[in-house]
Amino acid sequence: MFRCYYILNLGVFYSSSIAFKSLSFLFPSVGKSCLLLRFSDDSFTPSFITTIGIDFKIRTIELDGKRIKLQIWDTAGQERFRTITTAYYRGAMGILLVYDVTDERSFNKQHATEGVNKILIGNKCDWIEKKAITKEQGQALADEFGIKFLETSAKANINVEEAFFTLARDIKKRLIDTHAQEQQNTQNKRLELENKPKATSVGCCS
Repeated sequence: MFRCYYILNLGVFYSSSIAFKSLSFLFPSVGKSCLLLRFSDDSFTPSFITTIGIDFKIRTIELDGKRIKLQIWDTAGQERFRTITTAYYRGAMGILLVYDVTDERSFNKQHATEGVNKILIGNKCDWIEKKAITKEQGQALADEFGIKFLETSAKANINVEEAFFTLARDIKKRLIDTHAQEQQNTQNKRLELENKPKATSVGCCS
């Protein structure tokens, strides 16, 4: 399947500014750095130097009336950097699983972390004449994992904003729901303790 992915890790949630920390793909040459540059700086360059270790960008967005600070980490895809980049995956809140639609090898690598929000991304969708993976194949894989699917192009600026905003919104909703559930559980435990019959003391007769 695929092993190229972006990871979003939420830092501070319960404040006016939400800090997301995101990491990038584990497979080289899928266009990860170009996607990152397009999203963070709205620019594109076809001649990117291969990422060495870890790099990151920061962008603040407006999401549902709240300011969200996204820390977007771009990780090296090569195997020799695996130890370095794996350390950044711990505690991740979301993942953009990205493959190159023109490279079947990137689609056939698989590594999907459990317990985080995920979106499957087929990048370089503007290269129609070189396309090796169809949109239907991408959607089928996303359906298999039970996650959302988008095709993107950093060069043509197709669905780049939508990919990051969708994942950020999904993470935000999950955290709100989790926080609400935790509050409800705390309230239920408090009510349970308050309604628990108190043991009556029995006096001793002399």
